[in-house]
Amino acid sequence: MSAPPHTPATSPQSPAARTATSPTGGRIWRAVRAPLLVAALLTLVAALTVLFTGGDGQARYLDPEDGTLRGGKALAQLLRAHGVQVDRVDSAEQAAALPGDRLVLVTGNVDPANPGALAALPGDRVVDARNLHLDLLAPAVEPARDPARERTREPECDLPAATAAGSAYLGGQPLDPPAGATACYPSRGKPTLVQYHDGQRTVTVLSSTTFMTNQRLDEDGNAALALNLLGAKRAVTWLVPPPAEPGDGQPPGGGSRSFHDLMPESIGWGLRMALVALLVTVAWRARRLGPVVAERLPVVVRAAETVEGRGGLYRARRARGQAAAALRAGTLDRIVPRLGLTGDSPPHAVVSAVAVRTGLDPQQIGGALYGTAPADDGGLVGLARYLEQLERQIIEH
Repeated sequence: MSAPPHTPATSPQSPAARTATSPTGGRIWRAVRAPLLVAALLTLVAALTVLFTGGDGQARYLDPEDGTLRGGKALAQLLRAHGVQVDRVDSAEQAAALPGDRLVLVTGNVDPANPGALAALPGDRVVDARNLHLDLLAPAVEPARDPARERTREPECDLPAATAAGSAYLGGQPLDPPAGATACYPSRGKPTLVQYHDGQRTVTVLSSTTFMTNQRLDEDGNAALALNLLGAKRAVTWLVPPPAEPGDGQPPGGGSRSFHDLMPESIGWGLRMALVALLVTVAWRARRLGPVVAERLPVVVRAAETVEGRGGLYRARRARGQAAAALRAGTLDRIVPRLGLTGDSPPHAVVSAVAVRTGLDPQQIGGALYGTAPADDGGLVGLARYLEQLERQIIEH
């Protein structure tokens, strides 16, 4: 009794074993590399956010000791480098105790508990129009109705501090200047910088002081304009908001907070990070043309089985014409190049070349290659044998 044949399915080298669908290292890497790339990009953006914001989530607007984008440390250092003394205070009482002829800078978010004492401070002053007590600090100036977008503007005035600086980043709430005042950097006919004299005092009102921040100071003529306005005296009293009490949800001095005030300082960077993540995800998941992907089949079917299966279908449907056409097409595809012909050669040229090569009857060759369909299965088998013999003779010759 002969030994049973070796079963391919149990062999480690069988086709079924070679086409196992278990995940490989390459497949795992291809599956996770896109999410890893997204995670790496988000980590990079987060790191850049920390670097650009100085790691301080509570930036103090235009504070001379704040080095974040919204702070004013760069301007304070620039003033000191030009010989101007800068004193940071957070109350009108501290400002009044400082000696000498001084210029008082009142930033936009300052709201002391005693605004009358602030208005009584001697000396020139530079005031942000967004201060809640603008009517006491600069009573001759009133904000206009329509706000102006902050952007680079030209001075368009004869104020020496502005003409020497040139263009600057100004905007915000335009101003209605008093008679005799100098109006600069207009927006739709309304100035965003007004300077006028109140007795012996020079009062400068700015629609916004964003151009003085660390972020904008090195743009256009911002630094020159800030130095020209604040460097007129040998000392500057830089008034900043007092420190907030723990748990105090109101701005210094009371009053309501706008929706913009309630937003965290890093909201802009957060939106940019979300946009980058969205664009990366869209690029990753978008449909696009690529190389043909070979499907990993669970089993391997031998070519002989495929031929037998197709032959069985032809036989079940008695499709002798389709079977004969397939045999003739395959034979022609293999012999025509050996005859030195092309695929679009006419039948008579192919028959003549085959007859010359094999010495067979051209009429029989034409009937085998281009004739009618066999009448029965025996005729189909005979056609297949004749075509095989014909092809063998051409190959041998």
